[in-house]
Amino acid sequence: MEDWQLDFEWLHVQHLVKDAMRKDALPDLNLVLMLIGLQELGRWKTKFTKEEKQDLMHLGVCRLLSEDGFFEFEGRDADGWPHYRQVLEMPRQSTHEQERMLKINAIRYFKAWEAEHQIT
Repeated sequence: MEDWQLDFEWLHVQHLVKDAMRKDALPDLNLVLMLIGLQELGRWKTKFTKEEKQDLMHLGVCRLLSEDGFFEFEGRDADGWPHYRQVLEMPRQSTHEQERMLKINAIRYFKAWEAEHQIT
């Protein structure tokens, strides 16, 4: 994906999340990852602890990287939390390259979500 296309598609994702959450500001990557984790968890509550937010972001990362074969869904624990196991070693990447990979996969995730919910 070319940089201009990534920027355009990422902005679209940010606007989807901003509008869905009824916020004024565009979300950063961490908030998008947390929202994906929350979606995968399938439960919502009004307040999350700092640890739960970190767990949700980790869940979002695992879900996104499972699309590239780095993680595999194992199942849910007794509390209903999804668990993934790493099946491939991640390549050495700069922070910028890691963020780029996550953004590309987040774009794919939200495109699939839009298609599933018939949102145009």
